[in-house]
Amino acid sequence: MKKNYKIAIVGANGFVGTHLQNLFSDVIVLNRDENVEEIYHKLKDVEVVINLAGAPIVKRWNTKYKDLLYKSRIETTKKLVDAINLSSVKYFISTSAIGIYPNHKVCDESSSTRTDDFLATLCTDWEKEAMKCSKPTSIIRLGVVLAKDGGALHKMLLPFNLGLGGIIGDGKMMTSWIAMNDLMKIYQFLIVHRKEGVFNAVSQHPVSNTTFTKALGKVLRRPTIIPMPTFVLKLIFGEASCILTDSKEIYPKRLLELGFEFEYTEIEDALIDLLGVCRK
Repeated sequence: MKKNYKIAIVGANGFVGTHLQNLFSDVIVLNRDENVEEIYHKLKDVEVVINLAGAPIVKRWNTKYKDLLYKSRIETTKKLVDAINLSSVKYFISTSAIGIYPNHKVCDESSSTRTDDFLATLCTDWEKEAMKCSKPTSIIRLGVVLAKDGGALHKMLLPFNLGLGGIIGDGKMMTSWIAMNDLMKIYQFLIVHRKEGVFNAVSQHPVSNTTFTKALGKVLRRPTIIPMPTFVLKLIFGEASCILTDSKEIYPKRLLELGFEFEYTEIEDALIDLLGVCRK
């Protein structure tokens, strides 16, 4: 159901941004190549700004592309915050990712441990720029967002439908996921309640790669017997393969404390509904 908020979105034509445009009835699209003055003028009468700026992360990284990943997030957010601080905007939601947390550790929003890899540094600097906003601000740390029309799940469908889906490495790595419907509900929840601070946008039930792989194979009624060695992913994606091979066991403690109710808590139920598969 569309809400009567005037929303401005940077990254409106991306994976998550497209769904947000369908969620709200009055959306202003901001472009990351606009300057502070141009952004400011477009923010007239805007109540909420959502920042989804950034070049696609799942792509082979080299020095030039890492520079693009950084600048498209940090520099865009800096301009955006400068414009918001001059405006009458009431609430700002920026984006980050659970890549800010260390591997192989159970984490929630209270966890302060960080790694020093590129992805964690990118998220940390991105959040620092967002928190310079003088208006009430929240940051959503995205887990693996699941939807049929894009993101990780969309990329998995072809190999799985061909019977080529399989566990990655030893299958023990943890995947912290969120169904797109629940992510949209989180945006609505935060906008209605105007809560500030950091929120992990993940289901309360992260799963191992083996569990995820078996669930997807079961839902698609396809075998999952061919494993994917991690070195193959490194050959394809280089350093960016960490996005697919890192183990992140992350929990949405703050959302649960605030009474947010997830529609999807079990991975198989989410996949059945997302893929439009009949339940047996």
